[in-house]
Amino acid sequence: MSDKELLDSFVNRYQSLKNEIGKVIVGQDKAVDSLLLSIFTGGHCLLVGVPGLAKTLMVNTLSRALGLSFSRIQFTPDLMPSDITGSEILDENRRFQFVKGPVFANIVLADEINRTPPKTQAALLEAMQEKSVTVSGKTYPLSAPFFVLATQNPIEQEGTYPLPEAQLDRFMLNIRMDYPSFQEEVDIVKGTTANYTPQVEVILSADDILRYQEVIRRIPVPDNVCQYAVRLSASTRPHPADADSKSPVALLATKYLSWGAGPRASQYLVMGAKTHAAMQGKYSPDIEDVQAVAEEVLRHRIVRNYYAEAEGVATEDIIRQLLSMNE
Repeated sequence: MSDKELLDSFVNRYQSLKNEIGKVIVGQDKAVDSLLLSIFTGGHCLLVGVPGLAKTLMVNTLSRALGLSFSRIQFTPDLMPSDITGSEILDENRRFQFVKGPVFANIVLADEINRTPPKTQAALLEAMQEKSVTVSGKTYPLSAPFFVLATQNPIEQEGTYPLPEAQLDRFMLNIRMDYPSFQEEVDIVKGTTANYTPQVEVILSADDILRYQEVIRRIPVPDNVCQYAVRLSASTRPHPADADSKSPVALLATKYLSWGAGPRASQYLVMGAKTHAAMQGKYSPDIEDVQAVAEEVLRHRIVRNYYAEAEGVATEDIIRQLLSMNE
């Protein structure tokens, strides 16, 4: 099958997958789209929202529709790194044997990841980046495909720990989930209080996902789109050392930001644009596809300074201003 035929089939399978998830999840279309985009790009995803917005149910439903092995880790203040990666135990023959932890699954749901201290959060770093786990000097590969889909409560809530920047940077997207509309909430209440449980069918297999990931990586990207993605990432960095340090873009970043996005953001902007274009039935991304994923790619990679917080300027406001300035 040619790449064009694969991309044509991808649009249909993607729509079927959305419809299957829609049997369980009411509304949240943008969050579902972003979640699927991260899956087909091969990136990890952070879902942020107050409790009760079906974040956990959404990930669970997705794993069932994809036919992938699923593991849920409930992050609590007393969780230890070995509770995630696994540990060596002494067997009946008095030899050490490695017992795999819950990270050994295709989809790992890190539920309420910011309820545990940074030491335990960091246990996922190697798995997310290298797709492997090292215990007692021995490295164990994780099965492909592998995704960490983490849920996080708003940082302002009690009993939360901020994620280290190094770990945040390994999440491709930061998806914000909001309250449903009035009619959506009515539908949710009707569906969840009735004696009926929708059955989710398997739409794709692990091999299908890997095949679509490969063809998406082969999608050609025009030079101007790649340059736009890099320029957008660079515009978030305060105090640039080039000749444009006095430009409106540079002045905005210097005024409101203490830290900007790194090269990984540029990579994810391009890869996200490829997947977004494929979802729309296009064979190559354009600048609008980069803009479509920019907010969720950049949101957790830039750090506001004191002036932005004092003036009440949100991270999303800064990103939107940078997008309009880079057009």
